[in-house]
Amino acid sequence: MAASEEHYTLPRPSFDKPVKLLIVVAPYYRQIADQLIEGARGEIEACGGTHDTIEVPGALEVPTAIGMAGRLSNYDGFVALGCVIRGETTHYETVCNDSSRGITLLGLQGLAIGNGILTVENMDQAQARAEVAGQNKGGGAAAAALHLIALARKWGGPRSGVGFQPARDEIQIAGQTKDTPSA
Repeated sequence: MAASEEHYTLPRPSFDKPVKLLIVVAPYYRQIADQLIEGARGEIEACGGTHDTIEVPGALEVPTAIGMAGRLSNYDGFVALGCVIRGETTHYETVCNDSSRGITLLGLQGLAIGNGILTVENMDQAQARAEVAGQNKGGGAAAAALHLIALARKWGGPRSGVGFQPARDEIQIAGQTKDTPSA
C-alpha cells in the first residue's frame, strides 16, 4: 500500500453491550509487536470494549492459542498480531501461509478474528505498517474483529454458555435433583 493512496475505512461499529477481545501476539520483533498492540488496544477502547493480551512464541502458535481460547473462554472476538520478515529460506512461506490458513479456518468456524500478522520483506516495511501514526495495522486488525462481532450479534444475537463448561452429574437428594461437578 502506497502511503499516498487513500482507502475507504468502514465507520466504527457500535455495541449495545460491551465487547471483550483477546489480543494474541507473537512478539518475535518486540518493537513491531508493541506498536501493533498499541494500535489494537486503541481501536478496541474507542468502541468501549475491553481486552486481554497474551503472548505466544511465534506466528504459527497464534491460531492455536485463538482456537483454544475460542473453546475455553468467553471472548467475543480475537486479534491476531505478529510479524514475519522474509529470510533466506522457505520458512517464511510456511509461517505466512500456515498462520493465515489457521486463522481463516477458525474464522470459517464462526470466530470473529482480525488478522494483523504482518508478512513483509524487511524491517522498514514492518515499521511502516505497525506504527500507530502510520498504517496502524494493529488497529486495522482490531477494527476487523469488531466488525465481525457486530455482524455476529446482528445475525445471531448474543451467545451464552460459550466456552468451557465443567461436566455436571445430577444426584437425587431427598427427592430433589441437584447438579454437582463431576470429579
